[in-house]
Amino acid sequence: MNFQWYPGHMTKAKRMMQENIKLIDLVIELVDARIPMSSRNPDIDELGKNKARLILLNKSDLADERTSDAWTEYFKGKGYSVVKVNSRKGGGIKSIQGVIQEACKEKIERDRKRGILNRPVRAMVVGIPNVGKSTFINALAGKACAKTGNKPGVTKGKQWIRLNKQVELLDTPGILWPKFEDQTVGLRLAFIGSIKDEIMNLEELAAELIGFLRDRYPGVLADKYGIEETEDNYQCLTEVAKSRHCLVRGNELDTQKAAGILLDDFRSGKLGRITLEFSEDFNDDGSRK
Repeated sequence: MNFQWYPGHMTKAKRMMQENIKLIDLVIELVDARIPMSSRNPDIDELGKNKARLILLNKSDLADERTSDAWTEYFKGKGYSVVKVNSRKGGGIKSIQGVIQEACKEKIERDRKRGILNRPVRAMVVGIPNVGKSTFINALAGKACAKTGNKPGVTKGKQWIRLNKQVELLDTPGILWPKFEDQTVGLRLAFIGSIKDEIMNLEELAAELIGFLRDRYPGVLADKYGIEETEDNYQCLTEVAKSRHCLVRGNELDTQKAAGILLDDFRSGKLGRITLEFSEDFNDDGSRK
């Protein structure tokens, strides 16, 4: 399988972020807790240097908790503040305000020394598509958010959302796209549904997922589908088709349908809490060991 994205969008988003970065104090970066590295854009570190940084491990309810704890330590070791969140259900959202203040305490202290009191922290929320940025902003802002409109020095069309007296969010500086120099990144994004299923070979994708699950989470498929986890991924997929009575006309097994069921069960957490990449497999600079 070969994965590509749209570099034209990437260039525009980067330019927007470069224009806006000077206006903000904090970069809030959302990643998917199941693939914290593959769901990042590597340019954010360069664009956001010299700014306070907060990484949110979103959809953490779907990820393996111990692995998420290890990722938390990994990112903290690189100087980021980190919070595990589940934007859809509101998990972890209440703690964000305090973490923002803590992440920006040096800036707040500098302001205080210069006699600037109560200036809100300005934060920019970034992340690749489908990582849950809008859901997070809505969960954090709630219904009480007021758009404060254009500020002096801010080009027309940008909106600031005032969360409270302490925090304003810049909405929204554009979308950053992942880089696919490593095809594993594309595969993992496809597993979680960030690449449209319509352009994928679902049986091939499901077979790859079966291989991963058998290796890292043995017994999960056996428990869910009552099948034997054989070493042949396609045979396993056939067994899932039998278990779920996926048939086409003439009582042939429908492995395409079984692939869809398996992927849906993984994405919705019905196979349990599963993480697809592990901090110990990465170097400090984010490259794969």
